[in-house]
Amino acid sequence: MKLALIELYIIQMPLKSPFLTHLGAVTDREGIIVKITDKDGLTGYGEGVAFSTPWYTEETVTTSLHMLTDLLIPLLKKQPIKHPEEAALLFKSIRRNHMAKSAIETALWDLYSKQLSSSLSAILGGSRSEIASGVVVATDSTIHALKQIEQYVEEGYQRFKVKINPEQDYAFLKEIRKTYPELPIMADANSAYTLKDLDRLKALDEFNLLMIEQPLAHDDIIEHAALQKEIKTPICLDESIASFDDARKAIELGSCQVINIKVGRVGGLYEAKQIHDYCFARNIPVWCGGMIEFGISRAHNIALASLPGFTIPGDISASNRFWEEDIILPEVQVENGFIKVPDSPGIGVDINEKRLKETLLFKKSFRF
Repeated sequence: MKLALIELYIIQMPLKSPFLTHLGAVTDREGIIVKITDKDGLTGYGEGVAFSTPWYTEETVTTSLHMLTDLLIPLLKKQPIKHPEEAALLFKSIRRNHMAKSAIETALWDLYSKQLSSSLSAILGGSRSEIASGVVVATDSTIHALKQIEQYVEEGYQRFKVKINPEQDYAFLKEIRKTYPELPIMADANSAYTLKDLDRLKALDEFNLLMIEQPLAHDDIIEHAALQKEIKTPICLDESIASFDDARKAIELGSCQVINIKVGRVGGLYEAKQIHDYCFARNIPVWCGGMIEFGISRAHNIALASLPGFTIPGDISASNRFWEEDIILPEVQVENGFIKVPDSPGIGVDINEKRLKETLLFKKSFRF
């Protein structure tokens, strides 16, 4: 892959409404866009999904920028690659910093697909022409949650993830279930509980949830295994799965029955596909998680979610779920609960240059 130029953009955009969890509120989203141009003028795009502060993982936009500028891009200059998989393996010489790695690795996958005049979905082994879309309900009010769900039901979403914590769980879910007895609901705890809350978590079994996501510590697989033996609701792991090896160990220990795969959390598409393939071979359902992304990351997620093991609708919603105007054209749309998988080369979207300029905070270029 004869690279000519890498450009980094930091952009910031306000959300249409706050995204609330017990860990805090997100009202503005800052992120990194990576553009890679090869010697023939083809371009590939990736997105760094770290937040401005380290509330989800230890990474931030600032640390990702440092990793990209001072380590990852110089490493690519020093050791040219022929395939995106080689970049993923090359970056293993640097510990963690998965979101920074993913930002550049996904851009390479987009570029590589365009070089072959193939869709990214096809390159990865996707088998779907459309994917089912799920949505997140993130609010601190039962009334607001029910209003959000009503709106999302009308828009056709097929799976609803509700944020919970010890101050907002049983009564909260009971009210939702009372109003929507058959709705496909899952709960996301973002590590809000401990094993001391066992009885509280067992009580949630009555709501027939699809799963409960990451109820215990963000880096745990041992206590999750103990919890799964005590509750009927399937446990889904999110933050605990930062690599293929994490996924393998969690499955072997019985820590979960479902895995949420986030491209940025695991370091890129190569690692994400490895996790998918391992789970698919063992009949472990997976779904694609969201990070309040801009359109570039969303387009990569659509390609990934077209793989056959993604049997549960993921957190891949329409662009207008978060943004008045996204940075891609066309924007992601949900029609009758489904999103079409692009069949044009790469991720199948163009960049809205006007919107990119409007939201730009910082830009830096690196010539090869």
